[in-house]
Amino acid sequence: MGSMEASTAPENGSAASGGAGGTACNGAGASSNGGGMERRLRSSAASASWAAHLPLEVGTRVMCRWRDQKLHPVKVIERRKGSASSSPADYEYYVHYTEFNRRLDEWVKLEQLDLDTVETDVDEKVEDKATSLKMTRHQKRKIDETHVEQGHEELDAASLREHEEFTKVKNITKIELGRYEIDTWYFSPFPPEYNDCPKLFFCEFCLNFMKRKEQLQRHMKKCDLKHPPGDEIYRSGTLSMFEVDGKKNKVYGQNLCYLAKLFLDHKTLYYDVDLFLFYVLCECDDRGCHMVGYFSKEKHSEESYNLACILTLPPYQRKGYGKFLIAFSYELSKKEGKVGTPERPLSDLGLLSYRGYWTRVLLEILKKHKGNISIKELSDMTAIKADDILSTLQSLDLIQYRKGQHVICADPKVLDRHLKAAGRGGLDVDVSKLIWTPYKEQG
Repeated sequence: MGSMEASTAPENGSAASGGAGGTACNGAGASSNGGGMERRLRSSAASASWAAHLPLEVGTRVMCRWRDQKLHPVKVIERRKGSASSSPADYEYYVHYTEFNRRLDEWVKLEQLDLDTVETDVDEKVEDKATSLKMTRHQKRKIDETHVEQGHEELDAASLREHEEFTKVKNITKIELGRYEIDTWYFSPFPPEYNDCPKLFFCEFCLNFMKRKEQLQRHMKKCDLKHPPGDEIYRSGTLSMFEVDGKKNKVYGQNLCYLAKLFLDHKTLYYDVDLFLFYVLCECDDRGCHMVGYFSKEKHSEESYNLACILTLPPYQRKGYGKFLIAFSYELSKKEGKVGTPERPLSDLGLLSYRGYWTRVLLEILKKHKGNISIKELSDMTAIKADDILSTLQSLDLIQYRKGQHVICADPKVLDRHLKAAGRGGLDVDVSKLIWTPYKEQG
């Protein structure tokens, strides 16, 4: 999940360095120890003064020791009693690491917090600038790759506050799915009876979820499914794609939405799955077809959406599956004879993936095409909506507005540079293996 490397170097400057020379260094040693004791006393006094204010209030800002064993700035989002004791020191705190995406929010104990750094009122912009300056260039790049906070651009301020208040505390910490135990990223509105259950166990075929491992083991002996409950519309090597109708498989569709919401911050959970089709990508072996990701789409979209949600499960990320799912959605649009675009807002990783896909597809055509080509012609060839083509080419400085129309400027060297920056295209969709007809309402 993009955690930074932990420092393993031992601390230097140990006082016990030479027994024989102890007498000669005694004066210096006493002075050094006295200074150290004075600092510890000051620290203890500061901590003692803050101990009087425990438990910490929601909204408090403080430094917290993270998994890399370094201190990072956090904001207290929520608090709870950690045991039956009524002592203020026994509280646990749900914190947001202000340097990172919300997916790393977690419950921490008091001993992980440096009480000497407690702040109760800090200007957001000043703090963000300060924490950014403390990070090395390598740390900043590594965090930006996977923890960019985006995807809320289309939410107004009131909606964003409501969203963050409702989803501020992660209710499920881990899930078990097939052979993987996966740390979750975000809140998902599971039924109330699962609120006190930090880990859920999913059947990887029907997606029913249970509180205990024993329940899952009993379920697996009775579950007849070895693949998603739908039609297999694509098979190439060990990869399969299944189309699941939300109306025909309502429980599966709802469970898939619960599961996906654990890894998608901004999406609304659709309880009415009747209106959606789910395209579930699987890796297949002799034990069955194991879900690696999916995308959903509305059966009928007035806005030309060809994708509503997209998710590659964390154990399968960085293997090209996200790019494959995007490419697959456009192949379906081509079969339908329509242009398509993903539903907004996109998640942070979704936006990066789409921008990369549009860049690769469009620039490959521009490299091979001789003569002029219009936005409309590019849209007809790719099934990409004209607005997405325009925004992509503008972001690459490949389009100009001359005499009342947009003109594409395609210098070969510039195209090669942008293609290299866009990265690999991922897994190819073999259209000859796609056996599918567009959805039509039965009856």
